[in-house]
Amino acid sequence: QVQLVESGGGLVQPGGSLRLSCAASGSILRVNSMLWYRQAPGKQRELVAVITSIGSTNYADSVKGRFTISRDNAKNTVYLQMNSLTPEDTAVYYCNAGVTVRAGSTRTYWGQGTQVTVSS
Repeated sequence: QVQLVESGGGLVQPGGSLRLSCAASGSILRVNSMLWYRQAPGKQRELVAVITSIGSTNYADSVKGRFTISRDNAKNTVYLQMNSLTPEDTAVYYCNAGVTVRAGSTRTYWGQGTQVTVSS
């Protein structure tokens, strides 16, 4: 079984920074693309950032220049460095990853979510 465990959320003032982490554990052959989504109250879940297994990245327009996604393949961990946070960034942030558990068997897993609140 594979688990994704997020950490690093919390309360921060506007203009502040937070760093989220998401570690994949379990019976893993390979972790493919890793993604961060977020869902604000009353809104649909939206893609924030993605990083492929070779390090290519892409971001939502709303976070470009402020957020940075990175990964440590040795630790099966993805990070999201969030700077210049605004109240509009308040949401539950979810980690998502495509995981190959054995040859020919790949599926997507979700973390449990971590709350990020930006408020003065």
